[in-house]
Amino acid sequence: MTTMNKGKISQFIEKYYLHFNAASLVDAAKAYEKQLENGSKMLVSLAGAMSTAELGKIFAEMIRQDKVHIISCTGANLEEDIMNLVAHSHYKRIPDYRDLTPQQEWDLLEKGLNRVTDTCIPEDEAFRRLQKHILKIWKDAEDKGERYFPHEFMYKMLLSGVLEQYYEIDLKDSWMYAAAEKNLPIVVPGWEDSTMGNIFASYVMKGELKASTMKSGIEYMTFLADWYTKNTAKDVSSGIGFFQIGGGIAGDFPICVVPMLYQDMERTDTPFWSYFCQISDSTTSYGSYSGAVPNEKITWGKLDINTPKFIIESDATIVAPLMFAYILGM
Repeated sequence: MTTMNKGKISQFIEKYYLHFNAASLVDAAKAYEKQLENGSKMLVSLAGAMSTAELGKIFAEMIRQDKVHIISCTGANLEEDIMNLVAHSHYKRIPDYRDLTPQQEWDLLEKGLNRVTDTCIPEDEAFRRLQKHILKIWKDAEDKGERYFPHEFMYKMLLSGVLEQYYEIDLKDSWMYAAAEKNLPIVVPGWEDSTMGNIFASYVMKGELKASTMKSGIEYMTFLADWYTKNTAKDVSSGIGFFQIGGGIAGDFPICVVPMLYQDMERTDTPFWSYFCQISDSTTSYGSYSGAVPNEKITWGKLDINTPKFIIESDATIVAPLMFAYILGM
């Protein structure tokens, strides 16, 4: 899509985003578009609390328009998009969160309000509302001797319609619902540290569920390896791109699939990731993965010398919607 055919947001970005991190945003967005034009697929990783930041308002459209082909996200992002869908009116915003005293934080806890920066997630209307429905789905699967990944259980819950009675936002603004409709592949490394992961573990400890009912992180890695292999087998020249929002395990887990296939499986024809962009406000420091410059990934067998590489050092809640708007031609 040429600049002339793009909408006002994209035209504004082209006109004014000319230097430094702003220019990196434009370069990365154009390279993302080029990847798709060349037939490449794109993995998007979500760290932090992007779902609570309501990224779904634009990310869902990226999914619907086939600009995203696989997602890696934390367990928090997996569940918090659905929580926002069913409990939005019960969230509480705390604009002066930087000034809260320990006592004020405790008061929020006693009100069942779990704070994520300036936004409090309501315990009863969000976590517990999902719990009773997902528990039934977990138990039904176990009774049938079936096993699924965490995101597959979430898809089942969304597509079953049991949550429709609670919807408080437009369904088109839920990226998880958009993904469920397409049965989009997702990997959720470290799901156990999410709220739903904690709840599942509690039922295992109480003897009400078996740990084996939930597919594991190792199974996620082998699933990703198979997906990567199949999607690069036909045309290794196009490859698969990697768009990373934030740092941590949501990005580190999936990017490792390439050196695992190449080195550990000795599949030396495995192509490197064909594009890499990270939005991060983590500063480069000793041993920091989130703050590491993309070139460091060359030494780990993740990126090639010629892989287009971008790092946008800014707040992902500002940058990601602008990049997606540009890619969508808004």
